This record gives sequence, C-alpha cells and structure tokens, in this order.
Amino acid sequence: MPETITKTPGTATDTAAPALHMSMQQALNRALDEILADDPKTVIFGEDCGRLGGVFRITDGLQAKHGEDRVFDTPLAESGILGMSVGLAMAGFHPIPEVQFDGFAYPAINQIICQIARMNYRSRGTLPMPITLRVPSFGGIRAPEHHGESLEALFAHVPGLKVVSPSNPHDAYHLLKYAATRPDPVIFMEPKSRYWQKGPVDVTTATPGPATPDGGMDDGGSLTGARVAREGRHLTLVAWGAMVARCLQVAELAAEDGIDVEVLDLRWLKPIDAEALARSVGKTRRAVVVHEAPLTSGLGAEVAQLITQRCFDTLKAPVERVTGFDVPYPSGDLEDEYIPNIDRILFGIQRVLEYRRG
Repeated sequence: MPETITKTPGTATDTAAPALHMSMQQALNRALDEILADDPKTVIFGEDCGRLGGVFRITDGLQAKHGEDRVFDTPLAESGILGMSVGLAMAGFHPIPEVQFDGFAYPAINQIICQIARMNYRSRGTLPMPITLRVPSFGGIRAPEHHGESLEALFAHVPGLKVVSPSNPHDAYHLLKYAATRPDPVIFMEPKSRYWQKGPVDVTTATPGPATPDGGMDDGGSLTGARVAREGRHLTLVAWGAMVARCLQVAELAAEDGIDVEVLDLRWLKPIDAEALARSVGKTRRAVVVHEAPLTSGLGAEVAQLITQRCFDTLKAPVERVTGFDVPYPSGDLEDEYIPNIDRILFGIQRVLEYRRG
C-alpha cells in the first residue's frame, strides 16, 4: 500500500520521529494488520472482507498475509455475522466483524442489543465480549438508501456498548487499536466520507489510554477522551466523525468576521467525555452541537444536557443544535439538503451569539 513520509505538524524537528502520511482507509488497514500480528486470537470477517478486501478496501491484503482462517468472507447475513461474533468471543477469540454499510446493521440489532451488549452482565463478568464492530457510517458519498445512516444515538443508548467515531487518520489508527484491546464490545463508527482524506499518523508511539479501574475511560488529553481540534474563545462547536472537518471549515470562515470558534471533537460517544465539554464550554460560555442524525432524541440532546448540568451558571445562551432532519436518512441525491452544511452551522453560531435574555 503506497505511503509517503512527512513530519507531524507542530512537532517536526530534525530529531523527531517521522509520521506517515496516509488516508484514514490506509490507517485503518495498517491498524488491523498490526492487531492481527500482535494477537493470534483476533479474527476479522464480514461480507467481502476476505478476498476482495472490503468494499472500502479497509481489509485489503489482510487475508493473503494472515490466512483464510483469520480473515474471511461471510454470507450476506448480518444477524449471522454478529451471532457468530458472540460465539467466537465466548470461545476466547477477539472478533472484529464488519457491517458493510451502517444501514445493514438493522437486521443485526437483536444480536447487538440482546446478546453482545448484555452477555458480560448476564454472566456476572465471566463472559466478556471483546468484540470491535466496525461500521462504515454516516453519509457524504451519495450512496443509495440504507448505505448512509447516523446510528450513534441508537448504539449509545444501549447499556453495555461503547461507541467511538474517529475524525482523522491518526485517531482512526490509534482508536481502532485501543478498541480492539477492550474487554467490552465497542461500536467503531468510521466516517466513510473521510476514508480518502490524508493526514499524518504517528505509528511510532504506543496507543495510549488505559481503562480506568471501573472500566470507564480516562478523560481528555489522550485518545480516550475528547480532543480540542481548534482553540477558540467565543463559542464551542461540538462534533464527531465527518462533522469535525466541516466545523473546522466553519471556524475558519467565522474567524474572517472576528469570531473565534473552538472545535471540540468528541471522539467517544459512549462514554462521553463530560469533563472536556465542561472545560471547553466553561471557557467560551456558548455551544453549538452539530451532527448528521435527526434532531429529536439525537445525541446532541445528551451533549446539551451535560453542558447545561455543568455550565449552567456561566452559559450566556441556550445550547444550540444543528442536525439532520426528523426524516429517514435520504438517498444520495438529497444529502446536500439533509447533512448540516456550512451555512446552517454559521446560522446556528449566529443564533447563539445574538441571543439576549428576555
């Protein structure tokens, strides 16, 4: 797989270790390759994951390198893929199944909620479920119906599941390696519209972030918490996955008008890094949450509540949400109308900045 060498921005020195410059697709592929090499109990499977290397080529070349027993194709049966993951985990394996497109997860919801999420609790800790379910997620590639969804609120609502979504190649590499070491199931939501965006990936440092003794995550500053993608003073944009890049574009445009926007990349959607939210919004005193999923009962409501709970005394305006609409996720030709665009996010910022108490 072609890779070029560059220096990590902000850390480049003559003695600093070089970072690889690669796409998120390449970073995920490399992470899976290393996970397979490090852990002989890891198995990867799904529709077209073996010989083809996946429709997005995330598993490209892994079957040839690690063998057909460890990287293999499955029938077109998502419930069977996740059901087999349960059995493999109970037998001591570390499954990394792939649901080919997010909308294909619906037929497997029963296995995810009733088996994967509950088995550790049901067995009083004797049967952990070290399953990392990779789900190419969200829209932005103009795919047909069921090939673009935003299911984070559905997954995050289920006790027993952890949910994460990277926004850049470096995080994708390290977050996937971290997720694969967890004793509990992790839903790994990959923003498919970002698969081909390149960036620096430091593969020379160990993946950080041990779990806390109670099984939770440590807070900000490492890959197990949220990340400040852009520092700002006047308002915080909270986003995850593909929306982080869009919010960074918005922040640059807002800066032309003298508005200094901070962008907080949430990364972990369950558990949410509430302390990082409090730090950022406690500083800016205003917040807008941006996500592709519908507004009603979306994850933005949970984020807004966490901000309100921790920053109520200092907030200068109610938390705003800029989201998809309360309709089924549309097919590709309507995505531009559905997914929050730059203008809608800028209007959200304007509403918050112009808010005046009655």
